Amino acid sequence: MVQQELKRDLKNRHVQLIAIGGTIGTGLFLGSGKAIQLAGPSILLAYLIVGIAVFFVMRALGELLLSNAGYQSFTDFAVDYIGPWAGFVTGWTYWFCWIMVAMADIIAVGVYVQYWFDIPQWVPALICLIILLGLNLLTVKLFGELEFWFALIKVITILALIIVGIILLVIGFQTNTGTVSVKNLWEHGGLFPNGISGFLLSFQMVVFAYVGVELVGVSAAETANPKKSIPSAINKIPMRILFFYVGALFVILCINPWDQLNASSSPFVQVFGLVGIPVAAGIINFVVLTSAASACNSGLFSTSRILYNLSRHKQGPARLAKLNENHVPSAALLTSTVVVSIGALLSKLIPEQAFSIVTTISAICFIWVWGIILVSHIRYTKLRPDLRKKSTFKAPFTPFINYAVLALFVLILIIMLFAQATRLSVLMTPLWFALLFLLYSFSGNKK
Repeated sequence: MVQQELKRDLKNRHVQLIAIGGTIGTGLFLGSGKAIQLAGPSILLAYLIVGIAVFFVMRALGELLLSNAGYQSFTDFAVDYIGPWAGFVTGWTYWFCWIMVAMADIIAVGVYVQYWFDIPQWVPALICLIILLGLNLLTVKLFGELEFWFALIKVITILALIIVGIILLVIGFQTNTGTVSVKNLWEHGGLFPNGISGFLLSFQMVVFAYVGVELVGVSAAETANPKKSIPSAINKIPMRILFFYVGALFVILCINPWDQLNASSSPFVQVFGLVGIPVAAGIINFVVLTSAASACNSGLFSTSRILYNLSRHKQGPARLAKLNENHVPSAALLTSTVVVSIGALLSKLIPEQAFSIVTTISAICFIWVWGIILVSHIRYTKLRPDLRKKSTFKAPFTPFINYAVLALFVLILIIMLFAQATRLSVLMTPLWFALLFLLYSFSGNKK
C-alpha cells in the first residue's frame, strides 16, 4: 500500500530558486517589449507598483500557510476562511491559469527551436512536453533540480545584462541609436511619453509578468523545512523585484531609447545585439527557450498538485488523488499533460492575437487567486486572532494593505475592460467563473 502523502523532498535551495524562477518568465523576456511600447520609461514605475502589491500578497500567503501545518495549498485556507465554494472555484481557476500558460509556453518552445532547426514547431514542443512529464513523474526532487538550473540560467543572463549595461553607462558607449545614458529615460518624450493612459494600459502585461510568484505556496507541501524556507524566499522578493525587473529594464532603457525597441521581439535580444556580441541572438534565444520550458515545467507541477488537492477534498475525480510509488500525483500529472498537449496542437491554428488573449485571461484569473489569498488573510485575522498572535511571520500593515492591494487589482481589471486589446478577454472570462459556480452547485460539496 503506497502511503498517500506528498514527499517533502524540496530543499531550501530548490525553494529559493523556485521563488526566483516563478518571478522571471516569458512575461519579462518577451512581454516587456509590448509593455515598454505602451508606457515608455514609466514601465519601471508600473513594475514597481505591481511588484510591491505582489509582495504583500505573498506575505499574506506565507502567514496563512505557516499558521496550520496541514495546509498544502491556498485552496485549503480558502475553504476554511471563505467557504468550500472558494476552494473549489479558486483551485480550478488556478489549474485553468497554468494550463493556458503552459500551452502558450510549450508552443513557444517549438518556435524557439525553429531558430536553429527547420522542423515543424509541434515536434520540439511535444518532445519537450514528454521529457518534462517523464522527469516530473520520477520524484519531486527532480522538479526542484530542473527549476534550480532553469532559474540559474535566467539569473546569470540578467546579471550579465546589468553588468554590461553599467559598464556601457560608465564609458558612455556609442550605439547606432545614440549614447548609452540615463538621459535616455526622459529625453524621448519624457517619463510618460504616451500619457497616463499608456502607463495604465501596460499593467495587464506587467501583471502577467509576475504570474507564478505564488508557486512557493504550491510547493509548501513538498518542502523539507517550510518554516525556514518559505519566509526566507518571500522576504527576498522585494530585492528580486528591484534587481530582476526594475534593474534589468532600467539598463535596457538606458542603452536603447524606448521608442527604438520593437514591441514584437525581446528587448533583451535587441540590447545584446546592440553591444556587438555576435552570438547574442543565439544566446538569448537559448535563454528564452529555457524560460519557456521552465514555465511549462512549473505549469505541469502546479496543475498536477492543484488537481491532486482538489480531488483529495472530493472536488475532483477520486483517481486524481492517488500518488505513485515516488509520492508523485501521477494521474493528475498525466491529465494536465494531455490537456496541455491538445492545446499545443490546436494553438497552431490560432491567429497571432492568441498570445494577447491568453495572457489577459491568465492575468485576470491570477488576480482572482491573489485576491482570494488577501480576503482569506483578512478573514483569518478576524476569526483566528489566537493564531495571528502566535504567528512568527506576521504580514505587515494588515488589514489596510489588503484592502489597498485589492483596490489596485479592481482598478487593473477596469483598465483592461476599457482597453480595446484586452476587452474581449475580460468579457469572456466571467463565462469560466459562471461554469465553475454551476458545476459547484451540482457537485454535492456544499456545506
